[in-house]
Amino acid sequence: MKKDFYEVLGISKNASPEEIKKAYRKKAIQYHPDKNPGDAAAEENFKTCAEAYEVLSDANKKAKYDQYGHQAFDGNGGFGGGHGGMNMDDIFSQFGDIFGGGFGGFGGGGGGQRRMKGSNLRIKVKLTLEEIANGVEKKVKVKRKVQAAGVTYKTCATCNGQGQVMRVTNTILGRMQTAATCPNCGGAGQMIDGKPANADSQGFITDDDTVSIKIPAGVVDGMQLKVAGKGNDAPGKNSIPGDLIVAIEEIEHEFLKREGENLHYDLYISFPEAALGISKEIETVSGKVRIKLEEGIQSGKILRLKGKGIPSLNSYGNGDLLVHVNVWTPKTLNKEQKQFFENMIADENFIPNPEKSDKSFFEKVKDMFS
Repeated sequence: MKKDFYEVLGISKNASPEEIKKAYRKKAIQYHPDKNPGDAAAEENFKTCAEAYEVLSDANKKAKYDQYGHQAFDGNGGFGGGHGGMNMDDIFSQFGDIFGGGFGGFGGGGGGQRRMKGSNLRIKVKLTLEEIANGVEKKVKVKRKVQAAGVTYKTCATCNGQGQVMRVTNTILGRMQTAATCPNCGGAGQMIDGKPANADSQGFITDDDTVSIKIPAGVVDGMQLKVAGKGNDAPGKNSIPGDLIVAIEEIEHEFLKREGENLHYDLYISFPEAALGISKEIETVSGKVRIKLEEGIQSGKILRLKGKGIPSLNSYGNGDLLVHVNVWTPKTLNKEQKQFFENMIADENFIPNPEKSDKSFFEKVKDMFS
């Protein structure tokens, strides 16, 4: 079971962005592979700290983590699982600046070449309420930029393959030396030496790729999932591809309305059905079910079907299905029907006489949200 990200970094949930960054830098230096050569446990802790920082340093990811925990990012296909698809080169590529120049790339020992990471791709996936309730695997086609077969590279002459160049500037404190991304190779440390005719200037071709995405039950509209390594390639033979960011879009259901993990269903019945009682078939996300309405049921009655809602993303069980009973008043009546109701106006069975146990509208609303 994964540790809480706040516990991993040793901070509170109210920690500021600067406190999060400071805590991560301290932990990263403690477990850095250059300080712990050959220590598999230290390397694992280093990756875990990087995963925690990746989430907590991003306001959107942090909000989702605070609400849904690890389940907000877990699932197969690269979003979650292990270390969110991150490897040591990913960590140094994304967070190398956190170390302030004290360490280089993985095993580098100071100023080593970083592996370039390609750009991310973003898509929307539309899901029905049934798919959200049960979880689903989707296969989508994406157009990715990938390195063409036959592309060859040579070491960048400007940075000698380091991906960085050193700059010396004069300041009031003296001469300062800083590292900057190589302007010639963009940090890859390599330049294209040869490429096929169908490749662009960076050695890429556009390829159609079918990606399988396993979407866990309980996702919400607007949530983003990450499929690691299914974005665009980056220049260089040692580069790593970007990620595919999947935005969830919920398709509105014809009968069911979602409210968090609970669902609402409006059931309309006639006067005779309300008076005599009836068995009715209604829609749920797992198929149709039949419910029994007792005789004399009142309009506004709310029936709660336990566990017939949406599963919790944190695996805390399912929400409920709330069935709102509405007695339909006919808008037109024929002569005989009018006569019947005129005869019943004074009948004691037709005079409203709510019992003390009958809850008011506001009490029903309160119960609905409790």
